[in-house]
Amino acid sequence: MTNKVIIFDFDGTIADTVDALVSIANRLAVEFGYVQITPEELALLRNFTSREIIKYSGISLFKIPFLLKKVKGELKNKIQEFQPIPGIQEVLIELQSQGYRLGIITSNSQENVKAFLKNNELDQLFDFIYSAVTIFGKTTIINNVLRQKQLKPQAVIYVGDETRDIEASKKANIKVIAVAWGFNSPEVLAKQNPDFLIHQPSELLEVMKIC
Repeated sequence: MTNKVIIFDFDGTIADTVDALVSIANRLAVEFGYVQITPEELALLRNFTSREIIKYSGISLFKIPFLLKKVKGELKNKIQEFQPIPGIQEVLIELQSQGYRLGIITSNSQENVKAFLKNNELDQLFDFIYSAVTIFGKTTIINNVLRQKQLKPQAVIYVGDETRDIEASKKANIKVIAVAWGFNSPEVLAKQNPDFLIHQPSELLEVMKIC
């Protein structure tokens, strides 16, 4: 029986929501004063860090918390439509059966995440769901979860699809697995030197054997 804990990002890592998030962001562009994202620009943005994306968009930092709140509300109306990343369900079920404790840290709302998990019969797999607004990094949130759950950093692995997931995990002294099927491109993820970079959910099972 393992005592390892795997913490997952939600959007883009477990739930296939990236296209919906881009669509919502474009609808809100005029209201919040930033440029819309064309398909060509999206390909470019996948190679940017979170800070670079915000700088490129021209959005005021002051407006970001209000934008995130609006995005969460829009996602709530679409939650029934979202599907898990192909192959992730089977992997999550297998990891739990192997004795891993699973958790989620997300900037999406807890309500949205719980609804998605229930819709897809994944709601019994996770020990905790921690929701908090993050603009640049998740280090403070990760540290809060470690403290509240009394988890030792060496027993925790983080799984995420963005450069900020890698950066935050390193600062929190926990291992990080970057996934290439979410928002950021494999190339920019690799530049951040995650402990592992995987391209298919099934690879997670192999990586956990050596973590």
